[in-house]
Formats: sequence, structure tokens, C-alpha cells
Amino acid sequence: MADGASPSDEDAVDAFGFSFKTRSAEKKAAARQGEEMDLTPSRTAHDPYSYNMDFPSMGTCLIINNKNFHPSTGMSERQGTDVDAGFVMETFRNLGYKPKLFNDATVSQMKELMIRESKEDHSQSASFVCVLLSHGDEGVIFGTDGLEKLDTLIKCFKGNACRSLVGKPKLFFIQACRGMELDEGIETDSTADGTCEKLPIEADCLYCFSTAPGYFSWRNTANGSWFIQSLCDMLKAHRGKMELMQILTRVNHRVATHFESSSNMPGFSRKKQIPSIVSMLTKDFYFPC
Repeated sequence: MADGASPSDEDAVDAFGFSFKTRSAEKKAAARQGEEMDLTPSRTAHDPYSYNMDFPSMGTCLIINNKNFHPSTGMSERQGTDVDAGFVMETFRNLGYKPKLFNDATVSQMKELMIRESKEDHSQSASFVCVLLSHGDEGVIFGTDGLEKLDTLIKCFKGNACRSLVGKPKLFFIQACRGMELDEGIETDSTADGTCEKLPIEADCLYCFSTAPGYFSWRNTANGSWFIQSLCDMLKAHRGKMELMQILTRVNHRVATHFESSSNMPGFSRKKQIPSIVSMLTKDFYFPC
């Protein structure tokens, strides 16, 4: 940390082998979104293009928060991730989910947690949410003692493995690096009718990554990651008013326009970030008001 900098002014990246910190330069003039008009859509209980939310529970929000790593991994402590975990816990609890938080999980423990949750009876739940907070690289996420393919961790929730979530939205939010590229940015001139059907096993899943493939993901050591801050703020602001993809587009906008790194390390100043959404959802998804 530079002389005179406070802990709240530090950022780090969620990638293997990088333990440096930078000063945050979140743009003060646009710290939060302005008030939006109430655009609450008109939806009926039998809308074939919206997920059925008429269940006793919204579902489980499984959170795996990895902060401390075994020295053999060569990976740095993820300062600020506990702030992210707290934001996620509060936000999804207020949305009606039952949060389950697990800290510093090894690879085998991560697998066990995912498999155990996939075997639960979700028949009374409208959906499922999983939030992974850790170091990462393209296609992999780290436990405290090593790495695992993301596909291996989540395959137990797909349609052929978790029957009680078939036809229901399964949302995965991943705060982790996906490579070691830095985004330079670019200057611009302006700113249910009861019938049976066969579904693909990959259907009804959504993966929202904190960054684009191949890139670093930034995390402030005091305020949490750019992505999780923005995700929680937008969910709070637009729940019940906007469909999930609209909300996530606003998350993209906030991360892209409101944050920029500032570092004393050569080559790490004025870097940007953009989240990445991969959706196999088949209907509109609205969080409750």
C-alpha cells in the first residue's frame, strides 16, 4: 500500500500468483444509480414466458467464500472477500432465499458442498442460487488447496442430475479471475398448464462471471469486489421491477463505467473490467418485491 493510503483505497485481483494491491478510483460523480421510474411489468400467474414463482420458498443461496489459501498454491489472501460474502448474505436473504455460507473450503469440500446441496429436495423452492468467491483462471476456480474445473463443480445441478430443480432457474454468480489479461479500456467520444415436455439438461442455468474470459477481476480490500458491490446494489434497486437480464445489464454498466484501477505498479493503472453473462434461461425471471 502506498504511503498515506487507507485500507479502503486498495484493490487486488483474484488470480493465481498476484498479491499486489492498488488504490481504487471509483468515480465519485456516479457512485450510485439514480432513481428509476417504476417499470413493474404486468404478469399473470400462468405467463408461459415467465418462471413460476408460486412456491413456498425462493430457495437456497449457497455461498462459498475462499479467503485464505495453503502456501503451496502460491496464492494471496483475498482481503475484502468477507465484505462480499456479507453483501451477498444480506441481499439474497432480503430476496427471500435461505443463505448457506461456507468459508475457506478445500477442493474436496467444495465438491462435497455442491453435491450435498444438489441432493436436497428443492421441490418446494422456486429457484437455486450459488455464489462462488475465490481466486480463479479460465474455466477453473480455486479451493484453498488447489483448483477445480468449474464445470465439474456445477454439473450436479444440471437437469439429468438434480431432478427437483428441473425447469427452475439455477443462478451461478462467480467472483474470480478468468486469466491474466488487463482490460485497457477505450476512450470514446460520449459516454404452467400441466403438460409434459423434454428439456435440454443445460437449460435454465445462468452463469454470471465477474469478468470477461481471459481477464483479471478486481476486488477492493475494504469495500469488496467491483462486481459483487454492483450486483447487490442493482438487485436491491430493481427487484420486482425489472427482469433478471435487465438487472444484470445494469450491473455490467455500473462495473464498466464507475470503476477504474489506479496503481503505482507499472502497467496496472487505469484498467477496466466488464462482467460476462452466459444464459441458458428459457423464461423471464423476476425477483419478488
